[in-house]
Amino acid sequence: MYLRRILAAASVSVIAATGLAACSSDSSGDSASNGPITIGTTDASKKAWAAFEDEAKKEGFDIKIQNFSDYNTPNQALDQGEIDTNNFQHLKFLAEYNKGNGTDLVPIVATEIVPLALFWKDHDSLDGIEGQEIAIPNDATNQGRAINVLVQAGLVTLKEEGLITPGLPDIDEAASKVKVTPVDAAQTPAAYGEGKPAVINNSFLDRAGIDPKTSIFQDDPNSKEAEPYINAFVVRAADADREDLKKLAEVWHTQPVQDAVAEDSKGTSVPVERTPEELQTILERVQEQS
Repeated sequence: MYLRRILAAASVSVIAATGLAACSSDSSGDSASNGPITIGTTDASKKAWAAFEDEAKKEGFDIKIQNFSDYNTPNQALDQGEIDTNNFQHLKFLAEYNKGNGTDLVPIVATEIVPLALFWKDHDSLDGIEGQEIAIPNDATNQGRAINVLVQAGLVTLKEEGLITPGLPDIDEAASKVKVTPVDAAQTPAAYGEGKPAVINNSFLDRAGIDPKTSIFQDDPNSKEAEPYINAFVVRAADADREDLKKLAEVWHTQPVQDAVAEDSKGTSVPVERTPEELQTILERVQEQS
């Protein structure tokens, strides 16, 4: 089938997550068929998914969790009706995917934000950081967010305030307190090891043995700048009002699942509660500015 061809051709990305199906429980609401609800993700081995599956079954849901090896395929599969929903991406990634592929995928339930943080070996504060060279990820997904982390820390000044995805040309170097140096995301831990301050993605912290709790600053998950990085369950626009999918996605916020999410992220993830309307407003704003 087409999905198998996609999976065979897909390569693992460095970024940053059948037919219509129903819940077996009458409480799940209207749905399109009697099979399991299929959910796509890129990290099915995490403890959160095992907890989610257990809690969903307790609520009477019949589900299937399908893992993908790259970050584009779960959206392709969703758009083509191969799965019912997915949970692996933040709103900025979704906005860029929709805009680049002409799709109309929408968020229905927020899950969490994983803050992006600044680390400085053998330091526990921003004291003395002025004049330093700070390494940040150079990929399109994380560079703008990393710059905004430094803006929120008061270390970088932009020529224009409020940019969702600022680039290097947007930095007012004369007014900034540090120099920003983009490097491959995988090299940010190496910069940290050399004694340079570095903004490091969570996925690389674990590999480098860096404790996430040793960060000296992180973006505020409640700030407007962080809104594009809210993760969410996503569906096709035609399924945005399916009550079974909404109720299933809400299972993510049950305590056993949240405990597992916290364990997976070593306590760095921050739960987010937003209405579908609020999520859609953020998505549209990000799509307009992307």
